[in-house]
Amino acid sequence: MLDQNMKKLVLNAQKNEITEYYIYKKLSKSTKDSHNQNILNQIAEDELEHYTFWKQYTQREVKPSKLKKWFYYLISRIFGLTFGIRLMELGEGQAQIFYSTIRKVIPKAQTVIDDEETHEKQLISLIDEELLDYIGSVVLGLNDALVELTGALAGLTLAFQNTQLIALAGLITGIAASLSMAASEYLATKSEEKSSKNPLKAAIYTGFAYIFTVIFLILPYLILSNQSPLVCLTITLINAILIVFVFTFYISVAKDLSFQKRFTEIVGISLGIAALSFIIGLFVRSFFNIDI
Repeated sequence: MLDQNMKKLVLNAQKNEITEYYIYKKLSKSTKDSHNQNILNQIAEDELEHYTFWKQYTQREVKPSKLKKWFYYLISRIFGLTFGIRLMELGEGQAQIFYSTIRKVIPKAQTVIDDEETHEKQLISLIDEELLDYIGSVVLGLNDALVELTGALAGLTLAFQNTQLIALAGLITGIAASLSMAASEYLATKSEEKSSKNPLKAAIYTGFAYIFTVIFLILPYLILSNQSPLVCLTITLINAILIVFVFTFYISVAKDLSFQKRFTEIVGISLGIAALSFIIGLFVRSFFNIDI
C-alpha cells in the first residue's frame, strides 16, 4: 500500500507516461516516413505499458497534459523529431529522483526504469532524419562563416570606420565565401566513396548555413548604418555568440553531446580570430593612413 506522498509521485509518473504516449502517437501519424512511424509507435506502446503498470498501484485513470502534449509536438515538427523527443527526455530530470525512491517501495518498478533508460533511448537513436544526416555540412558552413566573417568584420571595422562600406564589403566577402564553401563541400562529399550523403544536398546545406550566418552577422551594420561601426561590431559579436549558443544547444540535444565544451570551443575560436583581425585592421589603418 502506498502512502499519500508516494501515491502523488506515482500519479505524476502516470500522467507523464500517458502524455508521452499521446505525443508519440500524434508524431507517428504526422510523419510520412514508415521507418520513423514504426519506431514512434513502438515507443508509444512502451509508454502505454508504463502507464498501465503505474495504474495498478493508483487505481485511477489520469488525463494527459494538453499543454505538454502540444508543446513537444510543435517543437518536434519545427526542429525535428530527434530534437523534440530528446528535449522531452531532458525535461524529466525529476524522474530519476522518483525512480530512485520508488524502486525501494515497488521493486517491480525496476523493469520500467530499465525500459526507460535503455530500450527507448535505443529506439530514439534509430530515428532517421535528413537534417541530422547532413549536420556535418551545416556545422561546416556555420562554423566557417562565424570564424571568417567575425574576423573580417572586425578587421574592416578598424580599417574603414564606414558602416555602409563595411556592410557592403562583408556581404560580398560572405556571398563569395558561401559559394566557395558549398562547392568545396560538393567536391569533398563526391570524392568520399563510402559516403551515403548526396553531394548536391551537402553543398546546399553548407551554403545555406553559411549565407544565413553571414546575413545575421552583417544585419547590425545594415540596420544601424547611422551608428558607430564599433557599436555595430559589438552587436555582431553578440549575434555570433547567440548563433553559437542556439546551434550548439540544438546539436547537443539532438546528438546527445556535451554542450559546454562545444560552446566554449567555438566561441573562443570565433572571438579569438575577431580580436586578432581587429588588431590587424588597426595596424593596416595606421600603416597606410586610411581614413574612409
